[in-house]
Amino acid sequence: MKAHAFLSYSSGTSDTPLLGDTIGDNLSRTVSRLPDAEALVDVPSGRRWTYAQLDADVTALALGLLAGGIDVGDRIGIWAPNCPEWTLLQFATAKVGAVLVNVNPAYRSHELAYVVGQSGMRMLVSAVQHKTSDYRAMIDEVRPECHDLHDVVYIGEDSWDLLAAAGSSPTVDQLDALAGRMATLSSDDAINIQYTSGTTGFPKGATLSHHNILNNGFFVGELVSYTEQDRICLPVPFYHCFGMVMGNLAATSHGACMVIPAPAFDPAATLKAVELERCTSLYGVPTMFIAELALENFATYDLSSLRTGIMAGSPCPVEVMKRVVAEMNMSEVAIAYGMTETSPVSTMTRIDDDLERRTETVGRVMPHLEVKVVDPFTGRTVARGLPGELCTRGPSVMLGYWQEPDKTAEAIDSARWMHTGDLATMDEGGYLSIVGRIKDMVIRGGENVYPREVEEFLYSHPDIVDVQVIGVPDEKYGEELMAWIVMRPGAEPLTAEAVRAFCHGKLAHYKVPRYVHVVDGFPMTVTGKIRKVEMRAEAVEILGLADTHS
Repeated sequence: MKAHAFLSYSSGTSDTPLLGDTIGDNLSRTVSRLPDAEALVDVPSGRRWTYAQLDADVTALALGLLAGGIDVGDRIGIWAPNCPEWTLLQFATAKVGAVLVNVNPAYRSHELAYVVGQSGMRMLVSAVQHKTSDYRAMIDEVRPECHDLHDVVYIGEDSWDLLAAAGSSPTVDQLDALAGRMATLSSDDAINIQYTSGTTGFPKGATLSHHNILNNGFFVGELVSYTEQDRICLPVPFYHCFGMVMGNLAATSHGACMVIPAPAFDPAATLKAVELERCTSLYGVPTMFIAELALENFATYDLSSLRTGIMAGSPCPVEVMKRVVAEMNMSEVAIAYGMTETSPVSTMTRIDDDLERRTETVGRVMPHLEVKVVDPFTGRTVARGLPGELCTRGPSVMLGYWQEPDKTAEAIDSARWMHTGDLATMDEGGYLSIVGRIKDMVIRGGENVYPREVEEFLYSHPDIVDVQVIGVPDEKYGEELMAWIVMRPGAEPLTAEAVRAFCHGKLAHYKVPRYVHVVDGFPMTVTGKIRKVEMRAEAVEILGLADTHS
């Protein structure tokens, strides 16, 4: 065997070629193939679209944008929870070559002003309100300082109806103008800006092309064997790659149906949508699946239509994965790993992988991509089995951060490798395991501790539903471990002594948490990622108070 075979490098060979068309052209191909197949269902409102109807509404909206003077490359923002209008605008902007700017539904006015200004947004399409957010009031507050923002359109109001009505009865000239516009577009054009949920400083706008996200969605669908028979339940947010790429684009590139269970995640509404619409696939981050399995009436839902789905967004606890396969009928569920900057998926398990692969790894490299694990200090590829920083290269890597070349150069090196900031190991079969974030790694008394390993062990405790392990400052060791634990309903809260006893003889002494904090839940981003920075800040306060009373 050659020496390089022992290095942590892998490339994704494939007999299926990359798609070379734009998102608009790809949708047109699906529409011509399956005009009468169901394309989109909004369970809350009861509205339904076939592919022909979806394309007609997308075209009407695209013509409205053209009539409004939208040019190739103009930025159009979307600020709304999951709704059909989100999906219609996603495809309408792609048809006219405008760049869709996804605005996090949880943003407040300060963050809104930043992304509108930084992206040079020309038009903002917004919900009127969502949960506790009064979007109209916040837009009114920031609009005077947003000099590029010419138009604001509110979903469900006259401004939306007028935009869509402009092309609802298209003339030959209008259709010719749209076809002419689409013919000028390149698959390498920027089509989407997604702002990363930066934990420090302002978020960065990952800029993605047709080629980036269409191929990523397509190959995600390929690996879970989507056809026009599939119906995908999407409780994950459209504003994030999980919803709009792995969901919408995976569906439309295969002629599958997109099912919206609710505007925002609701475990009961999600399972009800699966049952009512006979969904074959269900998406979610691990916390979503945990919430669904925890419903008191979970066993009453008919989930027999499910066969597959995708769990991603953060590492999946082994015990949760086993229950999803066994109790939710998702025998072909896949684990996906990636980041916004890589469109998003870089690695994925395959539907014929055994349970061990699907619970202990994030799969292997996607078709047409490359991955390697490198020493974060020297940049050299490490041997198989050793931890290092995961890097990926290929058609999924973003064009760059919007108007931030220095930040782009920090993330993407001169050979176009995207440095993820995640610590991983690669086994002999090319399967990757994420062992933590470089910045999450805890160095206790000179020993490197990966919180993920400790978390996986603690999940095996019968009374622990969810757990996160963080490092907190310590005078003697530099850092100590603290476990935040969510208990099973009715269970007695665990003490630090009880956790230490559970770990005794099973984990090396330096991996055993010194502190235990029992909580109802963790601070999270809207996409379900745990905000460990907030947890550390709170932990320092808690322990500071404890220290003053000792």
